[in-house]
Amino acid sequence: MGDVSPDSSLAETFGSFGPGACLAFPLSDVVNASAIHIGRDTLIGKYATLSVGYGPTQAVLPERGLRVGERCVLGARITITAHESIEIGDDVWFGQDVFVSDASHGYTDPELPVGLQFGTHQPVSIGSGTWVGHGAMILPGTTIGRNVVVAAGSVVRGDVPDHAVVGGVPARLIRRLDADGTWSRVAGDAPTLTS
Repeated sequence: MGDVSPDSSLAETFGSFGPGACLAFPLSDVVNASAIHIGRDTLIGKYATLSVGYGPTQAVLPERGLRVGERCVLGARITITAHESIEIGDDVWFGQDVFVSDASHGYTDPELPVGLQFGTHQPVSIGSGTWVGHGAMILPGTTIGRNVVVAAGSVVRGDVPDHAVVGGVPARLIRRLDADGTWSRVAGDAPTLTS
């Protein structure tokens, strides 16, 4: 009864909330729902945090700060914090406890607390058909291609090609789909992803 569905009062505050979509109860937090767009038949697990901007009093927000595509399943206790742009394609599945953000803190001024040094906003894109495993972190500036597997517990920053398997801290390319349609393991000590 506490779920957010398309006909609920909270859903009406979203930028869009597609037919058949559901945000499970109990929620953790939804901040600036007007800049959040949820696609048709998408399920978001309980204790989710979805936010756009730096807080509920922020006067100017990106119109589509957070966009989640159709038929996605985003696990319990996820945290997605968008300041400029996070786009999640269609048919994307997250495990539980996944964290995604398009902003971080700066640290260049040694006299100023790190928490007061705002970093640059770097858009994040997660391609359609991707699976993001339990506890993974997707950092600012990351572009993940289509039909990618992100291993549980990975920390991803940079560009991930379509049809790849990445994992580790920091995430490295583990497997990829070759031009002939076969999957191959990346040999040796694969380089970390680049941004």
